[in-house]
This record gives sequence, C-alpha cells and structure tokens, in this order.
Amino acid sequence: MGWVEGLSELMGLVGELFSPGSRKASRQKTSEELYMPLVQIEDLPDDARVWVFGADKDLDPGATDLLLREVDRFLSQWHAHGAPLTVGRDWKYGRFLTVAVDQSTTGASGCSIDGLFRTLKGLESRLGASLVTSGVVFYRGRKGAVECAERERFTALSAEGKVTPETRVFDPTVTTLGEWRARFELEAAQSWHAGLLQDKQPA
Repeated sequence: MGWVEGLSELMGLVGELFSPGSRKASRQKTSEELYMPLVQIEDLPDDARVWVFGADKDLDPGATDLLLREVDRFLSQWHAHGAPLTVGRDWKYGRFLTVAVDQSTTGASGCSIDGLFRTLKGLESRLGASLVTSGVVFYRGRKGAVECAERERFTALSAEGKVTPETRVFDPTVTTLGEWRARFELEAAQSWHAGLLQDKQPA
C-alpha cells in the first residue's frame, strides 16, 4: 500500500472516530460506567454489608414514594473511590429501609457511607419522620403494629408487663445480609433486647 492510500485510510478512521454516531456511542459507554443499576437484594450474598434505617413513625404512601425514589436515585449513582457499587435495597413494614452492598466487587468507603447518611438526613423534613436515629428500640405492639421507644421507655414497658420476652423486636444493628436474613426480627428473649427487659414483671 502506497503512502497516499495509507494516509487516506488513516483519515477515514479519524473521520469515523469523530463522527456524531461515534460520539454518541462514546457517551453511552460513559453513562453505563457512571450509573450502576440496582439489583434485587435477594440476589446479593450473605456477606454483603448492610445498613438498616428505621423510621420513627409509619410513612404514608406519598412519603414512601418520595423516600424510595430519592434513595434509588442516590444508589444508582453511588460510588466508592470512583467505582460504582453493586447495591440493593429493601423496604419493610412502612418503617425499615435496608441498603446492602456486595463488597466482593467494590466495598463502600467511609465517604460514600457518609453520603448515604447525609441523603437520608436531608429527606427527613420532607418525610415528616426521622430515619437516622440512635437509642431507639423497634418492636411489635400487642396488635402486631411496629412501634418504637427510647431504650429507657422500652424497659419501663417491660416493667409494666406491656413488653415481654415473647415480644417481637427488630435489630437494626445487623451488619451483614446473612445476619439480616436470620435475625432482623426475633423474640426479645433471643436478641440483645433481652438485656433491656425487667427480670420481674407484674403478674
């Protein structure tokens, strides 16, 4: 091949590289790299890292839609050190948001976790409920509805006989998906909540 033919072929390749169609394909690739679609939480392994957030009151359908829309928007763009995270989430009983990250691909960094907490904290005023809470115990009342109370109040309810070792409680302190699947909801006697119960309850 002569140098004229070689130059012509080179110019053709350059033209294809910078053609509108090529730029569009390049942008599409960048978009796919930037945004990681959510996966079903059931498809994540037991050793996936989890964070559980409990709302201090039931969310109505409008607030639930707002929460899940904004959470999904955040999670679809959630990165750690520039790499997208493989993540799923779950919403239970109008109260509990669980976020799980498959750390076998890319683990969540401290900064990325802070971003999740800030996002949820920023939604609280719009939801009319707190999601980033501490020192709160979640349990099922006598009618089966999810309720919450400060730890001291939970102990007082135990002394009053309104909370018993058979009361169903929730453990938002679980750290892996395997733990969440096995013991997120248990009887109080089988959980760390047993330490909050009064030894003697009224007959």
